[in-house]
Amino acid sequence: MSEKKKLAQTFMEQIATGKVAPPELIVTLGLSLVSCTEGEAVFSLTTDPARHGNLMGTLHGGVVATLADSAMGFAFASTLAADESFATLEMKVNFLRPVWRSILSATGKVIHRGRTTGLVECHVTDERGKLIAHATSTCLVLSGAQAEGRALGDYTGG
Repeated sequence: MSEKKKLAQTFMEQIATGKVAPPELIVTLGLSLVSCTEGEAVFSLTTDPARHGNLMGTLHGGVVATLADSAMGFAFASTLAADESFATLEMKVNFLRPVWRSILSATGKVIHRGRTTGLVECHVTDERGKLIAHATSTCLVLSGAQAEGRALGDYTGG
């Protein structure tokens, strides 16, 4: 077994040891990881129209999509082996109500985890529990040569 394989950790092991640092985009937008367990992740965001708004003065759809994508990505990553990675094949977001100033919570859950593909969904809610958006994501599991340089054990954040 190579030294690299010995040092590789699953995503959940990296979370537990504090090795996972959020990507800079998550930090820039102000997203916060609330929790991550196997198959589920929760992120939050306190919205600010001046920082996150669109031309209409409401929350930009791309910010909602990034919030949902982050929750779904962490949820799916939590199911991977140390030598696996993944790529998103497709993502869909339904925007259900406008947001101005709010505290949003995005809960991503793995609905199906197969050998090569997975399906994840996310509910984005406000502080009153109102559904703001619903998203789904189809993921492709990468292993072997496909995961070369992308394995979770290679990720150090930043």
